[in-house]
Amino acid sequence: MSSSMQRKRIRKSPSDRRAEIVDAAAAIALAEGLECITLRRVAEQLGVRPGLISHYFPAVEDLVAEAFGTAAGAELNALLPTDRAAGTPTDRLARFFALTTGAAYDDISRLWINARHLSRYRPVLRDRVGHQEALWRGRLEALVRDGVDCGEFRTADPHVTVIRILVVIDGLGAHANTETGDRPEAVTRMAVSTAERELGLASGTLTGHGAALDAGRTDARAASGSDGSPAGSGA
Repeated sequence: MSSSMQRKRIRKSPSDRRAEIVDAAAAIALAEGLECITLRRVAEQLGVRPGLISHYFPAVEDLVAEAFGTAAGAELNALLPTDRAAGTPTDRLARFFALTTGAAYDDISRLWINARHLSRYRPVLRDRVGHQEALWRGRLEALVRDGVDCGEFRTADPHVTVIRILVVIDGLGAHANTETGDRPEAVTRMAVSTAERELGLASGTLTGHGAALDAGRTDARAASGSDGSPAGSGA
């Protein structure tokens, strides 16, 4: 084959390219903040010309809203998957609190703080924030109703209970930018304690289930080997 013959360039489909742009913007949002999303910054991230970004997003405000929605949606799917085969309602709720407690959750907390602040001045982003908040309430309320239906939870009004829980989570998350790491254990557990009280669970129920789930995952990894292969296989 002649060296002058160039390999045929594979073009991405419009939907794939658009998704790539949104994913890059979401990564910038999590690492640097929503206000750092510009057409030029996203182009640099992807190694393309700014004109390509503006072709898909003529208004950067639309890209900012999409980036937030993508990051927040991925978070929701990770914390509250719709798959009911993931365990009992108590197991799923315990897993949710285990994942929303600690430093690992701070980046997404900062993103929500950032989005709610900017949404005062950006109508497109404001609509997206409202939409994501509704998805959060709906997903968590569906889990609570599952628990009520099977007799694990007790609450007269799942909707109000969910709002109370989310208010506490948001209140704790509001300190993500200023938290010094010396938060008392009683404060750290405030959202869990609220949920246990609102759902008629004994104190420590959700923490205990979360610890059991963690132990089960650790045992499973030890049995299979850290890389997923059988322990001692040498693979």
